[in-house]
Amino acid sequence: MKAKTIKLAFSMLVVSIFLISCTQSTGSADNQTSSTKDSLTTPEEETQIAAEKSLYPEIDSLKFRELNQVLANGDTTGKWPAVGVPIPLPGAILPFKRIIAYYGNIYSKRMGALGEYAPEEMWNRLDKEVKKWNEIDTLIEAIPALHYIAVVASDHPGKNGKYRNRMPFHQIDSVLTIAKMRDAIVFLDIQVGLGSLEEELPELEKYLKLPHVHLGIDPEFSMKDGSAPGKRIGSFNAADINYATDYLAKLVQEHNLPPKVFIVHRFTQAMVRLSRY
Repeated sequence: MKAKTIKLAFSMLVVSIFLISCTQSTGSADNQTSSTKDSLTTPEEETQIAAEKSLYPEIDSLKFRELNQVLANGDTTGKWPAVGVPIPLPGAILPFKRIIAYYGNIYSKRMGALGEYAPEEMWNRLDKEVKKWNEIDTLIEAIPALHYIAVVASDHPGKNGKYRNRMPFHQIDSVLTIAKMRDAIVFLDIQVGLGSLEEELPELEKYLKLPHVHLGIDPEFSMKDGSAPGKRIGSFNAADINYATDYLAKLVQEHNLPPKVFIVHRFTQAMVRLSRY
């Protein structure tokens, strides 16, 4: 079976970041269709459409290309900046901002700063980190983020045999409340265990429909061989990543959202594969 191609917008050594976006096609047929639709809209509907379109700032295409050139950091391989990258939709975070995130789970002090410190102390520390980045690099503004593990892999199968625990919604709500203290963006992170993204993403849709909530996934704890998480490094494949990419893109289009940032945690080559194994 021919392997699907992974849709990558940006990749890094440790993390692969996918910017969910879309471009609009042009042409006489499209323009004709658009004109027909416009003629059928009421003044109230036109006002609503205009309000939605102006909700997020338009992208400066020149600045976008300049920043991509800067981020290539003098690359001599010819791979960066990538050729033919579409201009992001209005409201896109990347590459215009640098995201500085604290990671973790409120239930655990061992999984990261988000659970290790009380909110005020956590923010005191994260504020300092963001400030350092903004002092070092004045070209790209650093912004704070909270990266919350909303589905946590477990070494016990649990009642459903999936080796994962879904965090209760009231805990996710608490993280959103903490993020609001700094108008920070939020990542909901998924460790599927013996489950799948197809099972987990719909469970979090009400949060992913929020404009400031984004997605992270952990191949390390995706155990396609049926073993318990933590004993060996797991993996996601092209189909998994394409599913999540398409899922987010659909939410963006259907709910008039700014583009989503999609993070794939990766520290070994084999954590992301073309096929199942």
